[in-house]
Amino acid sequence: MKGVIKFIKILFFSLLTIGLLVLLFLIFANYSSGFRAGVPTKISKKGVIFKTYEGTLNIGGLTNTPEGAIPTTWDFTVKTSADSVLQKIDHAILQSKRVKLLYHEKYLKFIWFGDTKYYVYDVEILNGSN
Repeated sequence: MKGVIKFIKILFFSLLTIGLLVLLFLIFANYSSGFRAGVPTKISKKGVIFKTYEGTLNIGGLTNTPEGAIPTTWDFTVKTSADSVLQKIDHAILQSKRVKLLYHEKYLKFIWFGDTKYYVYDVEILNGSN
């Protein structure tokens, strides 16, 4: 009987450790990295308990839907600790400037990190374009 209890304890802690490692991987690992260019049209602070910054980038072009043609947009999240990124996006919105948003895509979307899997970590304002 003691051997069975010891086996169950070892199995439990092994599964707990594996689960924790998988969770940490999903939180910190990036599925992909890249950039998108366009004109930012919105940045807002959202959330009841977990406050995050959510934005929309107008990529250009139109998407056909049953309701008609709508502008092609891309939704993204900015971490609340990224003040310089938020300032650059605010400036680009006010000046109607095109930007290049550099982002990391996560494997999963966690509710406390934002509404999307795309986390913008840097912004480049593109010269000579409105």
